[in-house]
Amino acid sequence: MSRPRRQDEIAGLLVLDKPSGPTSHDVVAQVRRAINMRRVGHAGTLDPMATGVLVVMVGQATKLGPYLTLNDKSYRATVQLGSSTDTLDGEGTPIEVAELPAWWTDQEAADSRLCDALATEQSRTQQLPPAHSAIKLQGKAAYARTRAGETVILEERPVRVHRLDLIGRSVEAGQLELDMTVSKGYYVRSLARDLGKACGIPAHLCALRRTRSGPFDLGQAVPPDEPDLEAHLIPLEAAATAVLPKAMLTPAGADRAGHGGPMTAEDFSLPPSDDQPSAWCDPDGHLRAVGRLKEGRPVVLRGFTLPTDHSEPPSR
Repeated sequence: MSRPRRQDEIAGLLVLDKPSGPTSHDVVAQVRRAINMRRVGHAGTLDPMATGVLVVMVGQATKLGPYLTLNDKSYRATVQLGSSTDTLDGEGTPIEVAELPAWWTDQEAADSRLCDALATEQSRTQQLPPAHSAIKLQGKAAYARTRAGETVILEERPVRVHRLDLIGRSVEAGQLELDMTVSKGYYVRSLARDLGKACGIPAHLCALRRTRSGPFDLGQAVPPDEPDLEAHLIPLEAAATAVLPKAMLTPAGADRAGHGGPMTAEDFSLPPSDDQPSAWCDPDGHLRAVGRLKEGRPVVLRGFTLPTDHSEPPSR
């Protein structure tokens, strides 16, 4: 096997269209092998059953993880009414089955009932995550504890539902098709459970496709087995400025930022606009730091080294 590249030789984002079956970790491992890089991660887990946009960070782009994972996400989901499972999705063990109520076949009654249930969900500010989730409890994932036979009690988490639309209803199949945009930390499996409760019917998620993660969507996505993944790499600078405001450093400021500061206002030709994190680029357009203003002074949060070959400015 060839020697893995240095972490600063290649950096950027891959927007992948994850297939159903592999875990997000499996996809990351596949990318590591394909591009011969150890430093690879993802921004926002997709369950094995789910498909769609998985943002994969390569090299120094892994430092952008805390900012990429904050992004809102959009999904197309199919909810099966009439049965629930222990995992809240189609891969779990059935725990309750019930016939669909009479109102389900009455268009007017169904529209009214579903409208109320969806309105309740759209106003949600707290959500109870699934017991089968990657949330850590004393360092161990909740799903691992649940599989080991432990009773897992999770706390509700703050969430926001920006948009939730019913785009299809199959009377015969007992299914709802939904399109939504939600905040970080929102579980669509929990949505299926809670919609069922609101309608008085057991329910579970039977299909899920992520269509967007922040500014990255399916139009940019390629399959993980794409023969030339590197050709689809979004450069580090473009990745950072897609999710963070941009500030421009002077040559002297770029040198200081790359070494962690200290910084002053004179180090910028275009200063940070507020106290939120921003991407600090040098005069050649290379990302040198993510930083913010703290008590009016610029502070480096994460520094970035120049690529091994930086004789040419990064592609725009």
